[in-house]
Amino acid sequence: MTRITVAALQCALGSDDEQDNIGRTAAMVEQAAGQGAQIVLPPELFSGPYFCREEDEALFALARPTAEHPSVVAMQALAAKLKIAIPTSFFERDGHHYYNTLAMIGPDGAIMGTYRKSHIPDGPGYEEKYYFRPGNTGFRVWDLFGTRIGVGVCWDQWYPECARAMALMGAEALFYPTAIGSEPYDADLDTSRMWRRAMIGHSVSNCMPVIAANRIGREGEHQTFYGHSFISDEWGDLVAEFGCDETGVLVAELDLARAAMHRAGMGFFRDRRPQLYGRLAEDV
Repeated sequence: MTRITVAALQCALGSDDEQDNIGRTAAMVEQAAGQGAQIVLPPELFSGPYFCREEDEALFALARPTAEHPSVVAMQALAAKLKIAIPTSFFERDGHHYYNTLAMIGPDGAIMGTYRKSHIPDGPGYEEKYYFRPGNTGFRVWDLFGTRIGVGVCWDQWYPECARAMALMGAEALFYPTAIGSEPYDADLDTSRMWRRAMIGHSVSNCMPVIAANRIGREGEHQTFYGHSFISDEWGDLVAEFGCDETGVLVAELDLARAAMHRAGMGFFRDRRPQLYGRLAEDV
């Protein structure tokens, strides 16, 4: 397939009612599918408020095994009904281990596999190391609708190594579900421009589209999620974008044949020198 239509969702997800958040997301997925989207990307951990603002052992009860998580079950039914793919972010419990996990749900509603978030942040308002083990799946790519996509999760989006690894595995577009906003320790610090530029850099250096979905709205006393979801093309140009407080669905048709031609012409993959990159794999 030389063209594919994708969507990114942006909305507030701060309700304490899990079914309300999932239902709001499902309605937007249906809206995106109605506009022709074949792959629809909700934000990270969309079933409830971003609970990693604080360390509270009671919140581990939010985690479920993959096949039992309400987000996964709901998106499976929706994907099968609409014949679309939905990269679904959720809080996974696997025995005594907990992960920030993405289930890739295919157009038949089946779980094609999972990716466990590799890079886990830790800081004021983003206490993820308390809840999540570092992912042990390695980076994953998925064959959908005649193309191959890569999906990283939130903090993964800052790492060029993650994007390049997925590109080397054959990805032709990169997707990033996200939950990011203000920094509780500094009300004047707005990282939204850096956040976008980091991912647009992945578009430019890998010559492929990037799709990013973020939540919006105030959650708790000191955190406001800043939206700015977007879809960029293989040049890093924005083809669809939201601001900091818009609710809705971004939909864009991507010309993958054009991106492939550009990628070949730029020669970034031809001119790689992996024998010089050993330093990247050293644990310092």
